[in-house]
Amino acid sequence: MPELPEVEVVRRSLVELVAGKKIIDVNVGWPKIIKRPEQYEQFQDALKGQTIHDVDRKGKFLVFLLDDYSLVSHLRMEGNYRLQKTEDPVDKHTHVIFRFSDGKELRYRDVRKFGTMHLFSKGSEWTVPPLSNLGPEPFSDEFTFEYFKGKLMKTERSIKGVLLDQTVITGLGNIYVDEVLFRSRIHPLRIANTLTDQEILELREQASTTLKESIDAGGSSVNTYMNSHGLSGTYQNELKVYGRKDQECYRCGAAVQKIKVAGRGTHFCPTCQANT
Repeated sequence: MPELPEVEVVRRSLVELVAGKKIIDVNVGWPKIIKRPEQYEQFQDALKGQTIHDVDRKGKFLVFLLDDYSLVSHLRMEGNYRLQKTEDPVDKHTHVIFRFSDGKELRYRDVRKFGTMHLFSKGSEWTVPPLSNLGPEPFSDEFTFEYFKGKLMKTERSIKGVLLDQTVITGLGNIYVDEVLFRSRIHPLRIANTLTDQEILELREQASTTLKESIDAGGSSVNTYMNSHGLSGTYQNELKVYGRKDQECYRCGAAVQKIKVAGRGTHFCPTCQANT
């Protein structure tokens, strides 16, 4: 699943590709992707004549800013956008097509059909789900030490489970939680309310730093992820624990282990991240 860095890279590529383009027609081939409005025909009709002015993002959600509407899109497992010519063949996994006045089309392709799209009156998208349910991003002004400590001290969940909770902190998925915990030398099963102030400070810093580094590298292309230019990221080459089961830890040489935490496959070093 694309995580915050990958979605941010997609956002930037979409701004370059579609900002300023006017939609003249929309074709929805798989209506279940459209979650709001309930009738996909209303979705199609509302977008005709709208111009895309910008593409914003919150966590793993893309937000297309139009004249009168905001289109909130979640890529889920394998969703992706590509700008193509109208005459180009349409792939069988292409489920939504936005046709522009210049003869180009923005095509949404999703092999698993898990992606979602919500259409809101412009400005209202931040006050209702799904965006209103999201916590602050790791590098936002709202993600203060006081906020983070307050959330951690109120729960006896594992720290990995808390970091995966998008209502607490948005944008950290399985890959980056493993990497952040490794950098912070904290075991993924550690109970959240046992962390010290220094450990919380370190976690907060590493969460922001890790995501920024991945964005700069174009994201992690560990499965099928590519941006809307069709380019892969390179941050997977920098991962220190994720996907490295039984390989030597880069810090101490111990074998990286993999267990299940909060329902997710979890990589960690048993020496560097002792569960104290």
